[in-house]
Amino acid sequence: MDSKERLLNALKGVNTDRSPCICPGGMMNMVVTALMEKVDIHWPEAHTDPIKMAGLAKAVYDYGCFENYGVPFCMTIEAEQLGAVVDLGSTVYEPHVTGYAFEELSQWRKLTPLEPYSKRAKVVLDAIKILKEHADRVPIIGNLSGPVSVATSLIEPVVYYKALRRRKEEAHAFMKFVTEGLISFGRAQIEAGADVIAISDPSGTGEILGPRLFDEYVVTYINQLIDGLRERNPEIPIIVHICGRMHKVYEPLNKLRADAHSFDSIVSIKESKKMLPGKIMMGNVSTFALELTDADRIRLMTRKVMEEGSDIIAPACGLGTKSSLENIQAMLRAVQGK
Repeated sequence: MDSKERLLNALKGVNTDRSPCICPGGMMNMVVTALMEKVDIHWPEAHTDPIKMAGLAKAVYDYGCFENYGVPFCMTIEAEQLGAVVDLGSTVYEPHVTGYAFEELSQWRKLTPLEPYSKRAKVVLDAIKILKEHADRVPIIGNLSGPVSVATSLIEPVVYYKALRRRKEEAHAFMKFVTEGLISFGRAQIEAGADVIAISDPSGTGEILGPRLFDEYVVTYINQLIDGLRERNPEIPIIVHICGRMHKVYEPLNKLRADAHSFDSIVSIKESKKMLPGKIMMGNVSTFALELTDADRIRLMTRKVMEEGSDIIAPACGLGTKSSLENIQAMLRAVQGK
């Protein structure tokens, strides 16, 4: 069974020869500095050059790190397209927002709708097309930042979170606008050749929002995003990553129409499978351990996650760029039984 067939079957809940071992990209970045040095393709240039972006994504697979290609390597594309100021970072630091697009919630109406065929969004689409030429047996994962995370990259988060409670009508109008932009970018990635879409919404955590607002904003708009993508391709598999502890939001999480759920390493896979029956679980080897411990420890942690019932083995979040190739490769080898 090749890597693509294995992942697509796992996302459908179909039996596989073993678990896939992946890292989607986007917020869950899979590129480390050591890999950049191996292939002489570096950040920040790879964030703006589709050939370099595709080359780095391909190297992740070629060097035995993970069993997928994934782009982009950050979660700032959508915010930048919508007007946020972004610093592209360095070989160590990912791109990050340095300036918001507006100050007061009502000002969102001055924003121009997200255009997926220009600027760095187009770089992502072109990189997917390049990867498609090499991807008969390797799944390509396209990535989207979740609606709440994009919103908090466009306006000061404290202002935004207050508005969710005090200015609901305006907040919902803004969230609908953001979600429509994400749908257009996601559809463009599917058309370019993405086999799977991963949505990461770290700002949409139940620890900040609480169960009621999590249901009202996170679940509602991620589901709208999923529905919008499936209008274009009803079969597209979708992974959703949510940060933080889950025990207070398992009930609304059951409403999410994703194929697979990904959580932080603080979340028990065994517990999440019990609380989300019938859902595919992905994860959740500690990102910190991947950077700070050794290969033997990573093998043990990977086996533990497998024993707890994770269907798709992956880091709990994006990799720290200083993580060693040896540690990352140890994770895949453990899954392969080596």
